[in-house]
Amino acid sequence: MSVPSKSGKPEIIYPVAMQIAVDIPDELAATLAAHGQDPARAALEALGLEACRQRRISAYQLRSLLGIRSRWDLDAFLKERQVESYTAEDFEHDLDSIRQSEEKADRRA
Repeated sequence: MSVPSKSGKPEIIYPVAMQIAVDIPDELAATLAAHGQDPARAALEALGLEACRQRRISAYQLRSLLGIRSRWDLDAFLKERQVESYTAEDFEHDLDSIRQSEEKADRRA
């Protein structure tokens, strides 16, 4: 589903979200997330980053997954995590993902 955002561009909203539960021993749980970071958020970021690195999802899809509002914010997020190579192929993949999302939204409207 797509709704207008403040910028006027459609913002993708996923109507259904999958819940995933992971059991982690207490002695490891504190070491897997940065100090003060929510372990669930750390796991979501790690899952999304790895999928993006392996080109299973686009940068646009990673933005949607993590609720990152702008491409610039995503660039900063990726740079902080040493994921900095964005190629022309990445751009084409992102553009295809955006077009597919818009087509799905148009069909639902």
